[in-house]
Amino acid sequence: MQLSEVSAGQKLACPACGGEAQWNPAKRALVCAYCGTESPYELKTDGAIVEHDLVAALQSIPQAARGWRDERRSVRCQHCQAISVFSSAQQGKACDFCGSTALVPFEDEADEIIRPESLLPFDIDQPRARDRVRQWYGSRFWAPNNLGSKALTDTLHGVYLPYWTFDADVSARYTAQGGEYYQDRDGKRQVRWFPVSGQVRHFFDDTLVCASRGVHPRLIQAVEPFPTTSERLKPYDPGYLSGWTVERYQLDLVGAAQRGRERMMAAIRRMCAQDIRADTHRNLQVSAQFERQTFKHVLLPVWLVGYRYGSRDYQVLVNGATGQVAGEYPKSWVKITIAVLLALVVLAAIIWLDQG
Repeated sequence: MQLSEVSAGQKLACPACGGEAQWNPAKRALVCAYCGTESPYELKTDGAIVEHDLVAALQSIPQAARGWRDERRSVRCQHCQAISVFSSAQQGKACDFCGSTALVPFEDEADEIIRPESLLPFDIDQPRARDRVRQWYGSRFWAPNNLGSKALTDTLHGVYLPYWTFDADVSARYTAQGGEYYQDRDGKRQVRWFPVSGQVRHFFDDTLVCASRGVHPRLIQAVEPFPTTSERLKPYDPGYLSGWTVERYQLDLVGAAQRGRERMMAAIRRMCAQDIRADTHRNLQVSAQFERQTFKHVLLPVWLVGYRYGSRDYQVLVNGATGQVAGEYPKSWVKITIAVLLALVVLAAIIWLDQG
């Protein structure tokens, strides 16, 4: 057996203390979380990142691409409905996404799961991620003063989120009415309309579609993009996931492909609109043809803080590869009230000075 292969149920045990080895972003290696010993296990670092034909895959997913290739267990959070996948050595006591302890076993029929064939390892380690989150908290002017302590940055979790990426060569023809502004005899601005048409072609490379249920869509979009180039992605190896939580995708390939196409179409429409040589336009009609459509299923890293403040749940995300931060936070009614009162005082003073 090669060192880079892991049979089902095999644990990446530390040779010194028997603990579980975990990917360490700072050392770029598997390191025991208990004693700090570096594991001799050799992770896959080389290999082709395969792009699969989308049309063929939608018709029939190869059986060889199913399952996790190691012993894992799944739990569903009854609060946020995220499905987390743990290694057999992990003990998940609370949901990494919302903090709820209402976790129940989830039988997801592992053979039906399309296994990711590549992933992006964590590059931002936990201390740096925690510093980014604290800086983010400190820059929120309207947040309550005690937010940093209430939000509990020590609950920071590293998780791998499921993503689909889509490539396509898109050729689009468009028709529209272009408009040129002019002034009539009375000096009023008018529009002179005329027919326009054209063609736009663009190759979409790695259009990202997040398949997570645990993170809020607005936040994950705010920390994108991820560097998903073939130079940064690594071939799938269970060793990279040792000690980390992985979220199981809840947006399947069919739904993700539709969402990916919608995003490409929106981008193509913008390109067509920009291609129109006119002051303005209306009635834009676009007919697009998709060719060379491919996809891949990847795992991408984020650091996540989920906390409850008052009666609401909030999240803060850190891109595990770039360090980009996005989050939600409560607003301080005290600060807002003071600001409104100050604005009223200033307005009253201005009015009084004008009348004087």
